[in-house]
This record gives sequence, structure tokens and C-alpha cells, in this order.
Amino acid sequence: MSAALGVVASTLSIALVWPQVWLSCRHGRTLGMSPTSTWLAVALNFCWLTFGLLTGDPAQIVTNTVVGAANTALLLALLLTQPQLRSRRALARTASGALCLVAFAAGSAAFVVLLGADPAALAGPLVATASLVGAAACLPQPLSLLRDRTQDVSGLSPARWILGAGSCAAWMGYGLSLGQTEVWLSAAVGLVCALVVCGVLFRPAGQVAQVVELGRRVPARLSAVAA
Repeated sequence: MSAALGVVASTLSIALVWPQVWLSCRHGRTLGMSPTSTWLAVALNFCWLTFGLLTGDPAQIVTNTVVGAANTALLLALLLTQPQLRSRRALARTASGALCLVAFAAGSAAFVVLLGADPAALAGPLVATASLVGAAACLPQPLSLLRDRTQDVSGLSPARWILGAGSCAAWMGYGLSLGQTEVWLSAAVGLVCALVVCGVLFRPAGQVAQVVELGRRVPARLSAVAA
């Protein structure tokens, strides 16, 4: 059962990123994408890839090699289409956490390769950190959409988030079947966040119009009060 769930989870994880890659890399549409989430996605792929190599988990190795390459392409597309995200201040705000995570994963691998440390001993702290950060990394995108319902989300692929919900559900089942608490908890948070994003992207057009109209009226009323 766990093997089947691993195959499903890996397949969905590999598939989910490509609709967004097509939209952002082929057509240059990145509006609505969270830069913090994009940076963390690349770092987490590296972290989970390292975990897969330390534990010999083929599902993690294959998935995070392929998806990591795709997420790196998305990050480059985001930075190229939105130059303001390349400023020193913006990078310090959006990329610092991801760089720390990459350094931690690389350090763990270096301890095993150079010092002969026990891979299992390092895999535990690594997966705990990755799961914790992974759960937190899911939050910026839905929170950004919920804070500003009128923002342009034309750069977000609905197919990516539908597949993302399925992928998180499969990883949650995979983690539960193997008793990997960190894996299924992280996937559970990701599932909730993916469903929230889907709810925003697929809300009725009438609701979108009402939100936009409300956004226009509130500043007008504030101006009238100020006058």
C-alpha cells in the first residue's frame, strides 16, 4: 500500500508543477506568485532530495530531482519578469530562509560524505526541519490571496493547485502508512493551503466583481470622510 501511495504521490508531485512552468516560463506570467513560497519550494526540494539520498528513498529522490529543476525554472522566471524582486532588500526578505535551509541540508550531506557520519542520525533532524519549514512554506501563497482578494492572479495556474491538493493527499497517506509523522503532517498543512488557493481561484465571477467593487468604494468613502 505504501509503495502504491509513493508512486501516486511522486507522479502527482512531478505533474503538478508543469502547468505553472508552462504559464510562467513559456508565457512569462507570474503575477500572483508568492516570491517567498517560490524560494522555499526550491530549497525544500533540495532538502527532501538530500533526505531521500540519506535514507535511500527512491520516491523522494526521483520526485525532488525533477520537481526541483522545475521549481528552479519558476524562480528564474519570477525574478526575470519582476525585477523589483531582485533588489537586495527584497532578496533579504524573501530568500534568506530558503538559503539557510539549503545550507543546513548541504551541511548534513557534507557530514556524511566527508566525516562518515551515520546517515540515519542526520536524516531525522533534516526531515523534521524540512517538514516544519515545508508546512510554513505553504502559508505565504494562500495568506497573500486572502489578504488581497482584488490582486491579479493571472500568473497562477489552477491546474497546478488542483494537482497540488491531490499530491498532498497522497503524501499524507504515504507518510501515515510508513509512520513518518513529519511527512504526513507537512502534507496535511499543504493540503489545506492548496484547497484554500483553489477556493480563491475558483470563486464565482460574481464574487470577484463584488470584491473589486468593494475595494473601489472603500477608498472613496475614506476620501469623503477625510474631506
